[in-house]
Amino acid sequence: MRRQVSVGIESWPLERPFRISRGVKTAADVVVVELHDGKHVGRGECVPYPRYGESVDSVAAQIRSVLPSLEQGASRIDCRTLLPAGAALNAIDSALWDLEARASGHAVDQLLNLARPTTLTTALTVGLDTPEQMGLIAAQMSAAPVIKVKVDGHSPDRQLQAVHDAAPNAKLIVDANEGWSIEILTELNSFLKKIGAVLIEQPLPVGKDDVLEGFRSEVPLCADEACHTVDDLPGLLNRYQAVNIKLDKTGGLTGAVALLAAARRSNMVVMTGCMVCTSLAIAPAWLVAAASDFIDLDGPLMLRSDREGGVRGDAGQLSAPDRRLWGG
Repeated sequence: MRRQVSVGIESWPLERPFRISRGVKTAADVVVVELHDGKHVGRGECVPYPRYGESVDSVAAQIRSVLPSLEQGASRIDCRTLLPAGAALNAIDSALWDLEARASGHAVDQLLNLARPTTLTTALTVGLDTPEQMGLIAAQMSAAPVIKVKVDGHSPDRQLQAVHDAAPNAKLIVDANEGWSIEILTELNSFLKKIGAVLIEQPLPVGKDDVLEGFRSEVPLCADEACHTVDDLPGLLNRYQAVNIKLDKTGGLTGAVALLAAARRSNMVVMTGCMVCTSLAIAPAWLVAAASDFIDLDGPLMLRSDREGGVRGDAGQLSAPDRRLWGG
């Protein structure tokens, strides 16, 4: 069956600028794929990773490079041979799952035999700023059970102490985005445990994390930039105790489900994360998040406005997106 395919670039302004160790975002720039089979429409959204040389233009070009195959009915498995894991494949994979759900009359969670809870507890994120400003932001989300804190290599102890002082009951996920050295990690290890840190995300740069081999951390270390797909897992087992699954890295829900299963077989802690995105990207990640230990799906909550039927959040309690948005 021949399909019609459209590829669009959209920009969704943020409520406030969001800073991590690599830069500042003021909008969620996304690429959206729509697949039409003549009767049903399937949609998928991705967020390009500048960290890996992706942009909205390069990702849209990647998708357009496989348009003939998509138009002729390429499957999810076919597409994984046409494109590498990454944002472009995520948008296509998500759209194909959505289209299958619409055409079959069975929701994606039913097709995959996965749970789809009506609510999940997500971490709320404090972006990188001065310790004083980070404390003020943390105070606004102090009722949340889990707060994720973006830090860099400059005074991370002061940044984290300010957040902890403002939200003393919250568990903390500390995300350095490759911004630390082994010396900083070693020096802060006991301090992080003391202030309630439950996970340290990607403390060291990829390629320089071999020193984590056998490192005994008081707080579990989570691979983010170091973990893209299931193929990366064997090299992480002696360095990290957890993995952060993001569909823009795995190349969509298909790859995310495979990584989830492999991580569980390896007795690793699992976190499901997201980029700053709309709820169209959160909907497929929701199914993986439901089987995860930690959840970081607050991307749409940072937007000035979200898609109709998107997730809603209050004090870290996130309600599921409307089935009409994605996945049936």
